[in-house]
Amino acid sequence: MTKTVAYHWHLRKVMNEHGMQSTTSLVPLLADRGVVMTSTQVYRIVTGTPERLNMQLLAALCDLFGATPNDLIEPYVASSSRRGRKTGTTGTAKAPKAGTKNRPTRAVIKPAED
Repeated sequence: MTKTVAYHWHLRKVMNEHGMQSTTSLVPLLADRGVVMTSTQVYRIVTGTPERLNMQLLAALCDLFGATPNDLIEPYVASSSRRGRKTGTTGTAKAPKAGTKNRPTRAVIKPAED
């Protein structure tokens, strides 16, 4: 059993709680706090779940909404089992022949039988 750490990103919810519906309205507010971002970048941060987050941006968002990082990021542990996982392969892989350079096997096209 493998544990996977994940998180929920709540920026959109925090914005709604503060009566802010437009992502573009964040651009000048963040710029006032020294974080310069385009409206497209802000849109991606608000509507998606970022994989990486600049600490200056996180601090600016916390200051802007009077929030803590815990209000924006909710971590959780999702258990995942490796047993029964589908990999896209159906059989066992052949071991490469001795002396080969681990290249794929060339396909052989046989003529159709009538």
